[in-house]
Amino acid sequence: MRTRAMTSSTRVFCLRGHVPWRLALTASLLMYVASLLLFSSRCYSSRSLSISHALNILIRRNESSAASLSMQTTEASSSNLQIGNPSAMKNGFSGDLRKLSGPWNRLCFGNPKDQLRIALFVKKWPAGGIPGGMERHALTLHKTLAERGHIVHVYTVSGDGSRPPDTIKGSLSVHFFNHTPSGGYDYAVAWEAFLRHNATQPFDIVHTESVGLPHWKAKDVDKVAASWHGIAYEVVQSEIAQDLTRKPGEGRSAQMERALRERLGRVIEEIKFFQSYKHHIATSDSVNNVLQTIYQLPVERVHTILTGVSESTFYPSEEMGQAFRDRYGVPRNASLVLGAAGRLVNDKGHPLLFAAMRRLLAEDQGVFLLVAGKGPWEERYKELAPNVVMVGSLTPPQLAQFYNAIDIFLNPTLRAQGLDLTMLEAMQCGTPLLVTNFNSITWSVIVSNSLGYTSPPNADALYEALLSVRNDGRAVLRQKGTECRMHASLMFTAGHMASSYERLFLCMRNQSYCHYPLAFDCPPAVSAPIPFF
Repeated sequence: MRTRAMTSSTRVFCLRGHVPWRLALTASLLMYVASLLLFSSRCYSSRSLSISHALNILIRRNESSAASLSMQTTEASSSNLQIGNPSAMKNGFSGDLRKLSGPWNRLCFGNPKDQLRIALFVKKWPAGGIPGGMERHALTLHKTLAERGHIVHVYTVSGDGSRPPDTIKGSLSVHFFNHTPSGGYDYAVAWEAFLRHNATQPFDIVHTESVGLPHWKAKDVDKVAASWHGIAYEVVQSEIAQDLTRKPGEGRSAQMERALRERLGRVIEEIKFFQSYKHHIATSDSVNNVLQTIYQLPVERVHTILTGVSESTFYPSEEMGQAFRDRYGVPRNASLVLGAAGRLVNDKGHPLLFAAMRRLLAEDQGVFLLVAGKGPWEERYKELAPNVVMVGSLTPPQLAQFYNAIDIFLNPTLRAQGLDLTMLEAMQCGTPLLVTNFNSITWSVIVSNSLGYTSPPNADALYEALLSVRNDGRAVLRQKGTECRMHASLMFTAGHMASSYERLFLCMRNQSYCHYPLAFDCPPAVSAPIPFF
């Protein structure tokens, strides 16, 4: 890996083509329909669907058609790769991957022979305790890349506050550093270690999870890619949703007042410094859209790769689920078992869930809720015992048991940014979802009403959605769970995620890999669900 001081940055080749008139007409009509619906608000359950996502899908269908017509070649490099796999072409997209508007996970990439040297900067790495979402994403992705034969060096601090020794497992090396006095991540020490290793044997790619590598360092690195699990623009939506949960007459907190005053300036500053990163990996379709339209980043620098989870850890098992229910005393004659997991704090939607569950339990004592996690709301939930059962913080294998024990997973989050891993893990276990109808979720996860239910972020709407779940019953939930498992197996596996990152990194190093399909690529087995309206 060379810095800008050593070499000029690589030119990104961009093929241009004329947009078909049908695309322009369709887009105009859809924008008109969208304008009529812009200020409408409704909860869709098993019988309705996100209009915004349906519009998005139709636009992308036209984009894919345009891309297939206008991008049939890519700039050649010194490597001679055979272009074209007819079987893969029959399944949809073909052309320059840098112009792909949808998730790379939808495609099926073969196993290349080339090996990459990858440097990762991430603020925390799992080392004891219960890891957070970004830690688990970083571990799953880079462990899988190492298993695929690439050399990976991680520059980080431990997630539990300790300073463990550096570890080497196969081709995955993790370099731990001391925490700062405030308990944070010291990027300067990590950067110096990276420079020493890079001087000995240069890296092909530098990957940073969020701002693990600050923008003032990233701007001098030629081949750097940043994965974004949440951006400042989305936080605005989150803060609006949280502020609207205030009861009539309840004042706004000083913290919220300050956040609302300062947020716009933070968004503008983020838009400016995002230009320092050469490539951006959006972990949801919604983030991709914002990065291109609001942050004004060129399409060839923004790539959607959805998060994946371990297929060997998260899978359906009735036996595992029943054992978990028995362990926590859930009656075998319970009519419905709900589940929620994560930090038990306000912005995860627990005020809404508590209020909705209190109303539901007043009507139906056959419903039970299992809550995994720790936080301030733990004591409040105990007021709803015995129908609400606290199971504490769980490791990933224990979470797999938890997901299999419930009929539906609830994620009433008030945070619009990022995709919670818990949703994807539950789907891998064959468990349907009831989630907040933020674009980050409905554009990428609940893309069809066959996968679950959504609700606006307020207690009344969540209660109505829970009634729909109860009234639909277990037979409907089992069918939705089967659809969830199928969809997750196509879109949210560690293998799909890692092969997509691998192809992007290869494309960054050698533009011949930017074409899809190549001769060794495989055709997708089944298309992921497409919504109808």
